[in-house]
Amino acid sequence: MASQSQAAGKRPGVSAVVAGPSRAVTGNRVVVRTSAGRVAGERAGRVAVFRGVPYAAPPVGALRFASPRPPVPWSGVREAVRFTDVSFQSVIPNRPVPPSDEDSLYANVWTPDPGGSRPVLVYVHGGGWQAGAGSLPAYDGARLAHRGDLVVVTFNYRLGVLGFGLHEDLADPETGHFANWGLQDQEALLRWVHANAAAFGGDPGNITVCGTSAGGATAWQLALLPALRGLIRRIVSISPSHVTPPATALTPEDSRTAYEAVARRLGTTVAGLRAVPAAALVGAWDEVFAPRPEDRIVGSGRWYRGPVVDGRTMPAHDHRMPTPDVPVLSVHTSTEGAFYTGPSSPQPAPAPRDDAELVRVVREVLDLGRPGAGDDLAAACATAYRAAAQDAGLPADPLSLWTEVLGDAFFRHQIVRFAERHARLGTSPLYAMEFAHPALPPHFGTPHEATSPFLFGTHRLPQFAPVFGDGPVERLLSDIFVDAVAAFARTSAPHTPNTADWPPFTPGAPSTLVLGGPGIAEVARTPKLAQLGFWDTVGWEPRL
Repeated sequence: MASQSQAAGKRPGVSAVVAGPSRAVTGNRVVVRTSAGRVAGERAGRVAVFRGVPYAAPPVGALRFASPRPPVPWSGVREAVRFTDVSFQSVIPNRPVPPSDEDSLYANVWTPDPGGSRPVLVYVHGGGWQAGAGSLPAYDGARLAHRGDLVVVTFNYRLGVLGFGLHEDLADPETGHFANWGLQDQEALLRWVHANAAAFGGDPGNITVCGTSAGGATAWQLALLPALRGLIRRIVSISPSHVTPPATALTPEDSRTAYEAVARRLGTTVAGLRAVPAAALVGAWDEVFAPRPEDRIVGSGRWYRGPVVDGRTMPAHDHRMPTPDVPVLSVHTSTEGAFYTGPSSPQPAPAPRDDAELVRVVREVLDLGRPGAGDDLAAACATAYRAAAQDAGLPADPLSLWTEVLGDAFFRHQIVRFAERHARLGTSPLYAMEFAHPALPPHFGTPHEATSPFLFGTHRLPQFAPVFGDGPVERLLSDIFVDAVAAFARTSAPHTPNTADWPPFTPGAPSTLVLGGPGIAEVARTPKLAQLGFWDTVGWEPRL
C-alpha cells in the first residue's frame, strides 16, 4: 500500500492507454500489466477476476477532499484476489456495513479472457450517495461477464460527507476543485478503465456506463460532461433519482452551511476537517441531518445528499442540461416505492392503516420536495392516485397508494418524463424497460433495486433467493436481462431473440419492454401513465 506521503506527491493526470499489455496464466493465477504495475488475479469458474486493483491513490491525509491522483506505481506483482474495504460511510438501518476505510479507491474486474477486445461495462453502485460498494455480493460480475461476453468493472467511490458536497475552503491547490469528490472519483475510474481496458481483454473504445439508483443518476450525469465526451459510448441508467434540491441535493449555500456547522461541532475550521478522524467527521455530518427536515439548519438535502451543482463536475442539474447524445437504455421498476415501504426499508416507517394516516404519509413525501405542502395537497394526491388505481383495476389500499406515490415522486415520474424528452429532442436512440417481476412475500411489488440481482444473476444467492426467487422463470428473466444489456453494450440496440421487436421509445406508442410481467418480455405502452399526471399539475421538480 502506498504511504500517505507517496500519495500526496503524485500529480493528477490521465494515464496513457497501455500498449501491448503482457499477460501470463499459470494454473488459476492470471497476471496482467496495468498502467501502474502488474496485478495477479485468478480464474474463478469461467472468468478471470481481479479484485482490489487501485485506480487512484488513497484519498487520505492531505488528499482528503482532494481530486483523485493516479495510483502510485509498484514493482513486482500485486495480488488482486481479495476485495478491499468499502468506502467510509454512514450506518443505514437494515443495511449491514462491512469494514470500511477512506483508502477505498479500488476497482474489480471480471473478464472471460484477458485476450481479445470485448465491450466494457462499468457498473456504478447505488446507495443514495452515502452507502454501498462495488464489492457487494449483489454485484458479483462473474455471470454477467461470462454470459454477456463482457469485461465487467465495479468500483468504490467516496461517499457522504467525504464524497458529495461543496465548500471553497476545501479547494484542491492543484486542480482548484472543491466539490463532489465522489463524482471526481467516478471520472478518474473511467479514465483508468480507458487506459487499462486492453490489459483485461476489453475494448477501450467501447465503454458502456451502467448504474442503479444513485449509480443510474451518475451514468446520466457522466454522459453530460464535456470532458468525457467520446470516452463513454452509451449508458444504461437504472432507477435513477436525478438530483435536485430540496429533496435529493444540497444547494451550494446549504452545503457551505453544513460543512461550517460540522467544523464548529468538531472545534476546527472547514479546511481543518482534513485532519479530524473520519468517524468523527461522518458522525458530526449525520448529526447535522439527524433532525426532521423542517428542524434542520438547512432546507435542502431533505432526503438524500447527492452531487451539488458546482459548474465543473456538475455544470447544472440534469433537467437543465441537454439530453445525452449517446444511446440510452432507461430502466425502472414497476413499484419503485416498495423498496421504502416494504419490510426491509432503509428508512422504516409504520404503514398507513386508513385515509387519515395515508394523507399524513403522503404529506411527508410531498414535504421532501415541496416543504410545507400541507394536508390539502396531500389529500388531492391521495385522491388522484386512488382514482387512477380504481380505473386501472389496481389495489387502492393505503399501503399500495403510499408505495405508488413515493416511487413515482422520486423515480418513475422523472424517469418517464426524461425518456419522453429524449424521444423529442435527442439525437440518439433511447430504449425503455419496466422491470415488473414481483418480489416474494412478505416483500411486495417490484422494489427499487430489484433489478441488480437479475442483471448480475445473483438472485440465486442464498441471501437473495428468498426475496426474488430462483426458479425457471427467474433464471429466464435474468438471462433475458443480461442478453439485452450485453447486446446494447455491443450494438447500441438491446435486440436478442427474446427482445427482437423492442423499438426505440416513442411516447404514446407501445415501446416499453415490460420484463417480468404476464408476457415475460412484452412490448407495451408505459404502464400506469395516468397517475403520473398529478406531478405535472403541481409543477413537481424536476420540471422538463
